[in-house]
Amino acid sequence: MAGMPGVLTAVRNWVDHIARTSPARLALLVFAAIIVVVTALLSLPAATVSGERAPFVDALFTATSAVCVTGLVTVDTATYWSGFGQAVIAVGIQVGGLGVMTLASILGLAVSRRIGLTQRMLTASETKTARLGEVGSLIRAVVITSLTVEAALTLVLFPRFLSIVDGAPAAAWHALFMALSIFNNAGFVILEGGLTPYVGDWWLGLPIVVGTFVGAIGFPVILNVAARWRTPRRWSLHAKLTLATSALLTVGATLAIGAAEWTNPGTFGPLRLDEKILAALVHGTTPRSSGLATVDVGEMREATWFLGDALMFVGGGSASTAGGIKVTSLAVLVLAIVAEARGDRDIEAFGRRVGSSTVRLAVSVAFIGATLVGVSTLVLLMITDLHLDVILFEVISAFATCGLSTGITPDLPDAAKYVLVGLMYAGRTGTMTVAAALALRHRRRVIRMPNERPIIG
Repeated sequence: MAGMPGVLTAVRNWVDHIARTSPARLALLVFAAIIVVVTALLSLPAATVSGERAPFVDALFTATSAVCVTGLVTVDTATYWSGFGQAVIAVGIQVGGLGVMTLASILGLAVSRRIGLTQRMLTASETKTARLGEVGSLIRAVVITSLTVEAALTLVLFPRFLSIVDGAPAAAWHALFMALSIFNNAGFVILEGGLTPYVGDWWLGLPIVVGTFVGAIGFPVILNVAARWRTPRRWSLHAKLTLATSALLTVGATLAIGAAEWTNPGTFGPLRLDEKILAALVHGTTPRSSGLATVDVGEMREATWFLGDALMFVGGGSASTAGGIKVTSLAVLVLAIVAEARGDRDIEAFGRRVGSSTVRLAVSVAFIGATLVGVSTLVLLMITDLHLDVILFEVISAFATCGLSTGITPDLPDAAKYVLVGLMYAGRTGTMTVAAALALRHRRRVIRMPNERPIIG
């Protein structure tokens, strides 16, 4: 024990060194450590209803899905896990939603009443905040927004669950768990039978839509809009691009999915008009983030699956609880294409110019994401006998931490489940975070090569 202080000092110095030299790499390590802890807790006999230890692959998959706020499952959350197991999943969802690095800064603030440089760097890496001075404000926005929205969702859902489950304690637990799952875009459900029996229930459907949208736009947007809500013209370009692109995607997806599934006997076909409208609204909102489904996704038409692939791959806002390449990446790429088609020298939006470094970053994020999806799809096609459409849907859902599923995940071989675990981890930590953790992002070069433009297209 005499050498313990020296060991702790060495570990602390190593952590500080990693935080200064590569905050992204430390973020990956801490995130992985949280997944290991949740996996260990779900491996306890008390975590299952049967009292037996869960297979390692199921415990790891569920832990990763919870911490990475995905929602894909290999076992039924409502019937397989005990109350203790569901509580562990709920804690994993909350930790993953807030962000491990943000949570570390919150704990540091509570203990020392201040945020150190190292903690600011860690939080800036997790929340994509460029100026370290904004981290304190962003943390307050994260805590206040999360607790406020989750409390509001819990209060709204509690009366409805009183009529669904037996007893006020059970209703309160279901309402709290559902609120955490909605706002953190986690996609977990502890109702037996899922949400399909409540496809036309506006009391459940509307909170899902609103909570999902708020959780998916990102904390920097919430902070910016809250600070300047009276003067939308002064909102940042990031906030304007995120809100505009998210709104367009939500409206477009609602109309497209509603049209594709309107007469499908396995999904929207048997529903009343108001139920169809609600189902279309829910499924137009959740594919980019929460993955909560009120109809059987496995019964949807292939055209809807393809549309879902695109929506999931795009995802939500930066530094939000959603995954994907993010809506700002899509917006920047579209703006770049429009500027090139017009022959404009600069890429402009809302009276602001988008720099070339932002375009390069958007291209990198999209390419890395597409590569991960493509390689993983190829691997799963090689180790399973399933068709491309369902494999691609499941792979993109894992990468985008969405959680929608055609129902094939529980029956996948263990090797395929481990592939999805890796995808969920990479998708939650961010494609550029993974890339930055493996290589230096900035290189100093004394000599610049001569400029020459190759032929494109």
